[in-house]
Amino acid sequence: MANVLVKDLIEAGVHFGHRASRWNPKMRPYIYARRNLIHIIDVRETIRGLLRARKYLQQVAYGGSLVLFVGTKRQASETISREAQRCGMPFVSDRWLGGTLTNFRTIRSRLGRLEELESLRASEELFATYSKKMQSSLNREYRRMYRNLNGIRSMNRLPECVVTIDPMKEKNAIKEAQKLGITTVSLIDTNCDPDEVDLPIPGNDDSIRSIELVTKYLADAVLAGKAAAGNLKDQSAPAEASVAEAT
Repeated sequence: MANVLVKDLIEAGVHFGHRASRWNPKMRPYIYARRNLIHIIDVRETIRGLLRARKYLQQVAYGGSLVLFVGTKRQASETISREAQRCGMPFVSDRWLGGTLTNFRTIRSRLGRLEELESLRASEELFATYSKKMQSSLNREYRRMYRNLNGIRSMNRLPECVVTIDPMKEKNAIKEAQKLGITTVSLIDTNCDPDEVDLPIPGNDDSIRSIELVTKYLADAVLAGKAAAGNLKDQSAPAEASVAEAT
């Protein structure tokens, strides 16, 4: 499996870092070499990071906790949205709203407003009673709120882990997670500070193929954890039934 993963990582360009002039010295342990003024990331370190992250995310999903996927940069937005939905976890793919974690109660209340707008727009007769100007205003408000909040509808409690693409871009999400003691997993390039995240995955955080490969791998880990928990539940159900029959 490791050989297949290495092949996929190299084909996706995960090993290409930033220009050497933009590097963060703390990334030195994860850099293999420098070629044509570009730092080359050590793929072995990428695999180690992926394996550690996979093991942890499986445990989180197995325990029934939430994993919040965050990727608001253009290259990551679509992938984060798709993979988070595939594994049934909340996500932020457009804009990080300040206080999403640290002011969670207020953010949840805004979801109530989103649902109110959806109900209003679904009722054509009621919506028609508003003026054209008010309808336009409500539609704009709905589109803005849907774009910012739709991904965290299912987040009825704080997550145990936050997965990000590029901690420099998602610095506000990282800071909020750190303040609350939430574990952070992140794909980090050679210009990032690995000390800012708990489980760094060294790799190209600008390439769409690189982001897709890493995010899919992490989403698969979440699905594997959920599947293991489901299997355990199915196995324990007959045992519980037999105990009940015996008594």
